[in-house]
Amino acid sequence: MTFTNAQRRSSTQRALPLRAGACGLLVGLLAALGPVSAAPAPGVPVASFAQASAVAVDPAKQVPAEVAVAGIDFKRGDGGAGKLVLRFDGEGAAPDLRTEGGTVIVNVGNASLPASLQKPLNVTDFATPVQRIDANQGSKGTQIVLSTQGAFEPLAYQTGRDYIVEIVPRAEAAPGRAVGGAAANTVAATGQTAVQAAAQGDTRAYRGRPVTFNFQDVPVRTVLQLIAELSDLNIVASDSVTGNVTLRLINVPWDQALDIVLQAKSLDKRRSGNVVWVAPQAEIAKFEQDIANARLALEERAEMVTKYIPISYGSAEDIAKLLTDESKNSQGGGGGQGASSRGFLSSRGSLSFDRRTNTLLVIDIPNRVEEIQNLVNELDKPVDQVVIESRIVIANESFARDLGARFGVRGVKDRLVTSGSLDSNNTLVNSLIDAATDPEKTPTWGPYDRGLNNDFSIRNLNPGSIAFTILGNTINWDLELQALQQEQRGEVVSNPRVVTSNQREAVIRQGREVGYLTVTGGQSNNVPTVQFKEALLELKVTPTITADGRVFLNLAVKKDEIEDFTEITGFGSVPNLAKREVTTAVLIEDGQTVVIGGVYEFSDRNSVSKVPFLGDLPILGNLFKTKGRSKAKAELLIFVTPRVLRVAPRSY
Repeated sequence: MTFTNAQRRSSTQRALPLRAGACGLLVGLLAALGPVSAAPAPGVPVASFAQASAVAVDPAKQVPAEVAVAGIDFKRGDGGAGKLVLRFDGEGAAPDLRTEGGTVIVNVGNASLPASLQKPLNVTDFATPVQRIDANQGSKGTQIVLSTQGAFEPLAYQTGRDYIVEIVPRAEAAPGRAVGGAAANTVAATGQTAVQAAAQGDTRAYRGRPVTFNFQDVPVRTVLQLIAELSDLNIVASDSVTGNVTLRLINVPWDQALDIVLQAKSLDKRRSGNVVWVAPQAEIAKFEQDIANARLALEERAEMVTKYIPISYGSAEDIAKLLTDESKNSQGGGGGQGASSRGFLSSRGSLSFDRRTNTLLVIDIPNRVEEIQNLVNELDKPVDQVVIESRIVIANESFARDLGARFGVRGVKDRLVTSGSLDSNNTLVNSLIDAATDPEKTPTWGPYDRGLNNDFSIRNLNPGSIAFTILGNTINWDLELQALQQEQRGEVVSNPRVVTSNQREAVIRQGREVGYLTVTGGQSNNVPTVQFKEALLELKVTPTITADGRVFLNLAVKKDEIEDFTEITGFGSVPNLAKREVTTAVLIEDGQTVVIGGVYEFSDRNSVSKVPFLGDLPILGNLFKTKGRSKAKAELLIFVTPRVLRVAPRSY
């Protein structure tokens, strides 16, 4: 079934005029439709249908005949809904419903209201959103005004001579509740529930103009025609599209409303330009399956062609594996062959490759060969290259200050000998004995380095010093003051760089191997063995160029140095290595330099060496102690900079 412009005009001519209230959109009453009215919303198109069999039409004037209101009844419905029932004395009433804020107005232009019914009704006791009903007779027919309280949704439908208006509380409204107990399929959704459904799993974005539908037991083909009118689409409905549907959609995009109706009736659609074909899902699936079967049948009867495709930048074997799910190959004359009936090939096609010439051999139907040729053209392109430059900076800074003293007293008085050690005392006694037995000898004081009482000197550092010696007949006083200050600053910069292709690992190393002896065997049969330790500067990196021009680096940087040696008696020394290493993955802009790692060390030490009690004396205590202070800072920083080298294919 096709809804053309001519049919749309004819359906409009058969329809009765309908007032759409605040929406401003007029949609005619279509013939042969179930009783339905509309709940308009400002700015939203509204579709409303009335039962054509209940309309008496004057052929001359094309307007409904006059009827009278026979009764007004109000009662409480399900879920606390208020239900207004207008009963007419004849067929052909054309009611129009609209909402204005918290008021629902029903206008019946072709109906008169008896004086006995022109009175207000207080319906507060019914505990519904409706608080008051006013019935008035005006110059434009009968008007019924329902004053409400709270959030609500109006629902109107017509059965026979009765026009029923339901005011449903919004919080208790069931989205899928059938209207008027109709036996047809029911689809109900508001704008809010549609948004919630989209957020919960419907990832499609609907952009159609919002519409409001309120139908009961209306043919699906009529709903499709109305959607075609609202969307300016050409809709073709299959002959197998049948059945009725009941739906209430408020502020829903028309394209979403179309999908909802199709899902409710197990229908599907296919769009080609401005034409939409609607048919049952099974029918569309069968149609597409028939097309696929016809295409396969043509492929089975098509003539096979052969084509040689040279590969310039890639590997023919890798591309053959990509084009087929499996690639079996065997060596022969510098080439290999592999065949498969799957992948990009047809059931009769085959694919071979030759390693020596790096060429693909394709045997298949013409359209498949052309597809493979196009795919190879896209894949066989030069890969961009990346220059990775790394910089390893090791900075050291140290400061040390030491103050020390050496103090000694040596003397002999009668039978008392005093010095810094027993050895020194023995030397003094022996010199005195020699002098007593040999008058020609004079007494000596022995070696002074053994005569110190206090020796906190700064050893092995060659400090600046000043010494004092006071000579006496029996006692010598020795004093030496030492002071040292050291400052060291150093910086080591290593700058490895390497070039590699996109997604290819590159490694660059520089350094040396340090040999040392190890011993294997038993106690009586020791066998020396030379082993080696590597002290290397190494950069290992795998770059990946992203689609937006940035570079993702998976890299490992290592910097080892020989720190010192451990001496092993009888076997030599074993080297000790200072290891610095970082392994990371980072995304960097092309040409940008970033710090991928760093280590900062700081130490501050104060030391005091002194003689107990004497070192604590004021002023004089400095002669019996040594003070030292040292600070050291070490910092390791690793920088990396990638630069992309664009490689363009040559044109032949």
